[in-house]
Amino acid sequence: MFGFGCPTPSHRLEPSCAVTGMSSFRNHRVVIASLFLPNTAVLGESHPSTPEGTAVHSPLPLPAVFPGYSKDQAFKLSLPPSRTRTPAPILSIVEDLKDKSRTGSPAVTPGVEHAVSPLFATLTPLTPSGFTDAKTKTPSHKGFSDPSGSPADTRQRSVEEHYAHIPLRSQRKNFRSIARRPLSDSPIGRQYHVEPNPHGNGGLTNAVKSLEGRLKRKRWVGTLGTNTDSLKEPLRRNIDHRMTEEYDSSPVWIPDDEFTQYYDNFCHQVLWPCLHYLVPDTPKTKTFYDSSSYKQYVSVNQRFADTIVANYQEGDIIWVNDYHLMLVPQLVRAKLPTAIIGFFLHVAFPSSEIFRCLSVRESLLRGMLSADLIGFQTANYARHFRQTVSRILALETLPKGIQLDDHFVDVGVFPVGIDVRALKEKRRDAEVAQWVQTLTERYAGVKLVVGRDKLDEVQGVRHKLLAFEAFLDKHPEYHQKVVLIQVALQTSEENEAHGGVADVVARINSRFSTLTYQPVVFLHTEDLSFSQYLALLTVADAFLVTSMREGMALRTHEFVVCQEERHRPLILSEFTGSYSYSGFRSCIVVNPWDTRNTAKAIYQALTMDDDEAFSRWDDLHNHVVTQTAQTFVTSFLTRCLRMNIEHQQGDPLVASLDLALLLPRYRHSQRRLLLIDFEDTLWQRHPRRKHEGQGEGIPSEAIEVVKRLSEDSKNEVWVLSGLPVKTLDEVAKEVPRVGFVAENGCFVKPIPGKSGESSWITMVANFNLTWKNACIEILNYFTERTPGSFIEEREASIVWRYFSGDEAVDAGDRVWARRQAAEAQNHIFDSLGERYGLRIIPGENAFLVLPNYISRSTAVGAILHAGGPTYSPRAPWILPEENESIAHAKDFVLAIGRDEKLLRRLAELDNAETCSTGTGGTDARWRLCREEVIGVLGQLATAQGVVSNGSTRIS
Repeated sequence: MFGFGCPTPSHRLEPSCAVTGMSSFRNHRVVIASLFLPNTAVLGESHPSTPEGTAVHSPLPLPAVFPGYSKDQAFKLSLPPSRTRTPAPILSIVEDLKDKSRTGSPAVTPGVEHAVSPLFATLTPLTPSGFTDAKTKTPSHKGFSDPSGSPADTRQRSVEEHYAHIPLRSQRKNFRSIARRPLSDSPIGRQYHVEPNPHGNGGLTNAVKSLEGRLKRKRWVGTLGTNTDSLKEPLRRNIDHRMTEEYDSSPVWIPDDEFTQYYDNFCHQVLWPCLHYLVPDTPKTKTFYDSSSYKQYVSVNQRFADTIVANYQEGDIIWVNDYHLMLVPQLVRAKLPTAIIGFFLHVAFPSSEIFRCLSVRESLLRGMLSADLIGFQTANYARHFRQTVSRILALETLPKGIQLDDHFVDVGVFPVGIDVRALKEKRRDAEVAQWVQTLTERYAGVKLVVGRDKLDEVQGVRHKLLAFEAFLDKHPEYHQKVVLIQVALQTSEENEAHGGVADVVARINSRFSTLTYQPVVFLHTEDLSFSQYLALLTVADAFLVTSMREGMALRTHEFVVCQEERHRPLILSEFTGSYSYSGFRSCIVVNPWDTRNTAKAIYQALTMDDDEAFSRWDDLHNHVVTQTAQTFVTSFLTRCLRMNIEHQQGDPLVASLDLALLLPRYRHSQRRLLLIDFEDTLWQRHPRRKHEGQGEGIPSEAIEVVKRLSEDSKNEVWVLSGLPVKTLDEVAKEVPRVGFVAENGCFVKPIPGKSGESSWITMVANFNLTWKNACIEILNYFTERTPGSFIEEREASIVWRYFSGDEAVDAGDRVWARRQAAEAQNHIFDSLGERYGLRIIPGENAFLVLPNYISRSTAVGAILHAGGPTYSPRAPWILPEENESIAHAKDFVLAIGRDEKLLRRLAELDNAETCSTGTGGTDARWRLCREEVIGVLGQLATAQGVVSNGSTRIS
């Protein structure tokens, strides 16, 4: 293939046309598939009362209280505030510590069942009552009085009892309990109540919640997040009915053992480490490489697909979320071929060198590729996905997505944001202001550095602590003047051990603590309410994130919003997805592995003057208030709907050209415009002939039929080609009354006037063409490694022919060549595409690189307008609205070729007949085999008199 006139389906609609021509997603119901439902059913009629006889604060709905939080984070903050309605008097740091000796930190961070001394109940730094003994895993109170009678302990027991009735599937393994409250004798409907799911994806839930006014019809599909084997069938049916009618949710019922293998083993021990660049290399990690629990992963994904299909209504948009459900798009597509399916990955996607370590890599990729749209948090993750698909599946990849044999999969970037409006409303609560005042008084004269992370290896908390220690070593003047408050999200004990946090905390506090000062304060999210957390963000002098790998760090968004009065700086790891956006480049960026420079960043943040801090904060704030949760949902659903419409519009059942209908119009028209693709339409070009010096070999009958058409004074004939100017100049000598488009729209040669002369007009005069040298250098590298490949350099574009052999004989060589071509395309686009504004058009065995916004369609736009360069060669191409379109001055327009973008553009004209010579979906009115093009044009050239009554049909 040489002409490159047939773009991929990704270009089948102009964005403006797609948006205006389609229905809004508000007219569709959205089916949202996520592992855990936003709400869960809990056995029992009500929450148990506290030992004091007062009701425990019920967790507020996640969307209102925890904007932008993940499912694990939302659970931690959903715990009731660790204080009674009448708080105990706030003690000072001196009073709090004067009776306590210095002690080491725990080997394992305490769980919810251990007594703690919350900072916001007594403003106490990490106290020994919250530690567990490294050996016995029991609360350690060595050297301290028994805290069992303390108010803090009483309040903590209240928390435990409040949530004891929820058997949490995703808790630490040794905390997981299958104990349930006994069923009551009341009717079935009263045996349980519904409350916010502590495991639900808070960021997704809040994003959907923020669009309640526009997203009125939705259906959640997910699990309850509790053990369900003991639930009897009548109760399950009742839960199904209530969740459907009252909460727009359809529960997916999964056996407990199957869920454990699926969630704890495959999702957390295989997928999660791989997606976060943690590929194990020790014998104890056999599970990762064997993926023995993959069959449970398939089974759970099939259960989700079956539930989605069972609840599907025509026109639904199916939105599948996160790495837990990577196979669902393929399983749903098998039963609903025309459904609108989008998949969004909420976590990172690694490079192909990491992902290829998975034994089930191909199955996971093909599962995702059945979606119309695949969304990622950042452009880097999207690029990693395209490269992985290219290298593992040997599919053609483009900057916009993946080209499969029968359709195109769009790959897009959709940064998740927070609901800024809801967060600002929550900050206005009097409770938040009260805690801001309390913290300000408590830490007067002390700088606060705040962090909030899981205590696992990925979040880089150990690196943060090492940097803080280095900061204290480097700047002794800050001793007793700065405190690191680390809010810790609960994770598994194994992950905490790998995180290696406890020993560093012990060392720092043993080195720098005094009776009135402790440099590191650890808080679990069970220790504070969301209002207290917002107050902490408000008074912070710096927020520190040192993740090893992460998607969008939404806690940084919350910090920015909470700093609307103080404008203090953000210290952010360069390995977070947030940093990849220009708005977040105004943070203080750090490499977590570089302890010294991270310590330097802490000093820079604490000493930054107000003007610089405000300038940096302003850039951050502009991004946060622009890329909101509402923007995320709207952009994803709109694009998903648009892509599905594009996929369905190409109708493979377009009728073959009927000359009995075409010839009368042709004969009786007085002003005709004929637009004919040259190569791959009038003739089949063999590029290697030219490469080997044998010439183009243009058949004489193709030249002859064009010449005969041009000799008719009623005809204006244009030949559209991808060939270079020099080659078409030779053709023009034989057909002097024909206009030409060269290099796929880069150059246009108008039909000669009365003088018989015509010169080429460049359409790329305003483009920087210095990219060609760098592009050729890249292609030379791949040419040396791809047998039989060669480069065609033209004036404003470049073609790389990566395969020219016999596909049947050299199938293995073609697979290798296609892999090399995919690598080359990605490399060219990543290094040159955005910088120079380039587009890459793939062909069957080659691809073309040329300036963006240049195509045969744009060239025809110049031909069709009186103000274009073909009619005003001395003036710049201006298309004033008052100029009459040349197309409307013609009473017959005929276009024959493979360029779907052009055919779609001309199909909007009432007087146009469009014929596609391609084999895929088309918006053209007719189909025409390439071998029959010359015959049809020949009949048009000889058409005179009245058409016979017989119908001549071209099939």
